[in-house]
Amino acid sequence: MLADFIIRNTSEVLTCEGPAPRIGRRQADAGSRARAVVAARDGIIVFVGSDEDWRRDGALTEAAVVVDAHGGAVVPGFVDPHTHVIFAGDRRDELRRRLAGASYADIASTGGGIVSSVAATRAATEVELADVTRARLDEMLRCGTTTCEAKSGYGLTTADEIKMLRVLRTIAADHAIDVAPTFMGAHDVPLEYRDRRRAYVDLVIADMIPAVAREQLAEWCDVFCETGVFTPGESREILLAAREAGLKLRIHADELGRSGGSRVAADLRVRSADHLIFVDEAGADGLAAAGVVATLLPIASFYLKLGRAAPARMLIDRGVAVALATDVNPGGGFSPSMPFAMALACFTMGLTFEEALVGATINAAFALDRQDRAGSLEPGKLMDAVILGGPAVDLIRVGAEPIRAVVKRGRVRHAR
Repeated sequence: MLADFIIRNTSEVLTCEGPAPRIGRRQADAGSRARAVVAARDGIIVFVGSDEDWRRDGALTEAAVVVDAHGGAVVPGFVDPHTHVIFAGDRRDELRRRLAGASYADIASTGGGIVSSVAATRAATEVELADVTRARLDEMLRCGTTTCEAKSGYGLTTADEIKMLRVLRTIAADHAIDVAPTFMGAHDVPLEYRDRRRAYVDLVIADMIPAVAREQLAEWCDVFCETGVFTPGESREILLAAREAGLKLRIHADELGRSGGSRVAADLRVRSADHLIFVDEAGADGLAAAGVVATLLPIASFYLKLGRAAPARMLIDRGVAVALATDVNPGGGFSPSMPFAMALACFTMGLTFEEALVGATINAAFALDRQDRAGSLEPGKLMDAVILGGPAVDLIRVGAEPIRAVVKRGRVRHAR
């Protein structure tokens, strides 16, 4: 076999290879291969195995790139399946207020929260939105993310939701990170519709979704099913309309209380139910039976000071595939780092390192329906990898800069 890119001299390659998603005990299998070689051609992996086998069966093109891992570990490029990375404005003042004791509800009641980001995003030009979003994606890439999801939802008019999704399409055409776009017009009820919320639900269903579908601007549709936002009935209506229009489904569920979102997720067999801080055993059993991935966001719990985390251990034990994401957003997702999400998952949710790594790679890829091309290091998939300066467990040493290089489609896109 012939390759034009190869990573050699590793201590360990954690491939996360095999069928997806990983469920139950299988979530702890990260596919460790000691001192393995990973080779690719035209951005696609062609070989993972021992150096001895490569020397026997493989060859490099004349201009091949040879990357020396210097004895560091290699893991798949991270997949971040839940972000609100496109927005305008700055809500870091809310972080100071939160640290001084203000709650999520307190901040929202004084014009902060999503409402603040909606006003700033509506006022921003497409160029301004693209510039700030590219900068955030650059941060994510440096933290090892090679594929991510990105939601609209800070426009809340048809024109502004379309604007956000068009910007995402423009960015996705030339950024190193592969972007999966999600329409989320049902992120909140805008101020101008607060006294006629039914009219806004109708606008999302009858105007926004058809407009998004006509331009093929989104792959997914998401809804914030939560008390005071969208009811289970409204969420179901919106998601069914989106499915009819050809969009795949995901849902914000049971984040601030038992909203009924996990039941909607199971009933509609959406691909991913996200947050799930308040999901109970019955809800978990429903998700498991329906094959729904639980995408958990420990960074949001941390920065929102919610005082609790999603019950990841219970979800895994009851047969739910668990994925991890950053929830990059202006109000509570202040870190672009999947390794930080992994560290919090280990130390606040009870996951092992291997379970967290699987949650940040192959299970996260499955949550985005990208498992056929991303999330693991195995022949036929994209050559997306993170090369570390030491052992893989260094990923959860917060602030220690464990990442030596990030590879996307067989090109080194970041190196320290």
